[in-house]
Amino acid sequence: MLNIKMSKTTLALLAACALIGGQAQAATVKLPAELPAFGQDKPIPVPQITKKTLANGLEVWVVPRQGLPRVDYVLAVRGAGASADSAAQAGLASMLAGGLNEGTAQRSSRQIAEAAQGMGGSVGAGNSNDGITVFANAVSSQAPAMLKLLAEVARTPAYPDKEVALAKANALQGLKASEANPGYRAERALGFAVYGDHPYAHTRATAESINATTPELLRAEHGRRFRPERSLLVVTGRVNAAEIFKQVEAAFGDWKATGEAPAAAAASPSTAAVQRILLERPGSVQATVRLGRPGNKAAATDQVPLRLASTIIGGGFSSRVNLNLREEKGYTYGASAGARSFRDGGIVVGGADVRNEVAGASLKEFFSEYTRLGSELVSDEEMAMNKRYVAGGYLISTQLQGSVARQLANNWLIGLPSEFLGSYVPQIQKVTAKQVREIGKKYFDPATQSIVVVGDKAAVSEQLKAYGEFTVQAK
Repeated sequence: MLNIKMSKTTLALLAACALIGGQAQAATVKLPAELPAFGQDKPIPVPQITKKTLANGLEVWVVPRQGLPRVDYVLAVRGAGASADSAAQAGLASMLAGGLNEGTAQRSSRQIAEAAQGMGGSVGAGNSNDGITVFANAVSSQAPAMLKLLAEVARTPAYPDKEVALAKANALQGLKASEANPGYRAERALGFAVYGDHPYAHTRATAESINATTPELLRAEHGRRFRPERSLLVVTGRVNAAEIFKQVEAAFGDWKATGEAPAAAAASPSTAAVQRILLERPGSVQATVRLGRPGNKAAATDQVPLRLASTIIGGGFSSRVNLNLREEKGYTYGASAGARSFRDGGIVVGGADVRNEVAGASLKEFFSEYTRLGSELVSDEEMAMNKRYVAGGYLISTQLQGSVARQLANNWLIGLPSEFLGSYVPQIQKVTAKQVREIGKKYFDPATQSIVVVGDKAAVSEQLKAYGEFTVQAK
């Protein structure tokens, strides 16, 4: 092996030669005068869904797909999520979902994991505002066995004492880490400002709610919340609908809930009193800014125009607020804005992490873009660009069969029909600039936006005076 040593001067000369050579080569490359036109948008394939409802109320949707030899299951349980948590039980839905595969009446957490791996797949769960989803996948030859394992995990979790104790310890540590994050503090405060006493306001756990959680409470809540008449099972892959229905009947047909069902959540507020909140973070070199107001539920008639308007104003790198605050002004590494919609309501949120000295100026730019959205028509070019972006992202996200199952289940949880999967992109293409302007007036009016800022009081308070009187909170 040769051991060659070069001086700094030699290395510098070699680098300079390489740079000059690269520049000369680049100069000879002829670029086209203009980029070719975009191709025709491809429609999303509308899935053929075979549906059946069991005697106990469980809905079953089967979506055959001739792809990989794999089957995907998603069990969605409506009303079991964070909206079912009381203020004293904030975060309970997360622990309910997280503990499902940590042990059942028949197996330990390790045995569950080993069984799933032996089928070439996995099983797990997650929660959202409107429900809990249990998901599993396996190679097609193991489809019946995985369905049985899914039913075992979803129906008979044991919530073992040791596993619950570990989950609580991890949750408390996670909460401490979150409390140190200014974005977490800002979003939590904005949630209370927008939702008030609605359950959507207390979706984040507290130390008190974590400490109050017991295995007995989790078992009782599981019995109340996991109900077949409030559940949907989506199955996708190389499957036969008739065979799947037989297997589901065997695994879930005798499923019954225990205890009184949680009450359905009321609609969240459509308006809220504007608030100004400054959360102190002494010594912080930047300010975390959030602004927001109530939005609308996912099934609202203006939902599709709202989604497109959200993309235009702050849903991607080329969105208006990001180009303004990041590219033009250099205030932040990234800014965003847009709507989040759930089954019983929603929220419109904008925000960025900015340098202390431009906290007030950043709010000015947010409000300027919000005002422009509600007063000017978006150009044809910008409308077309954002429609392509939305359609393309949606088409990519629904290519995998597991993604299709999750999207169908999530749509069902938030109140959207199965047909929405195939009709969303065509609906986006029909949105007009006038509709976007009306959405801007309705949801992005600066006069309706609450403001939350996390930062050093001495550094930002003078700038914030132009936006009203702020209530200062130490935590």
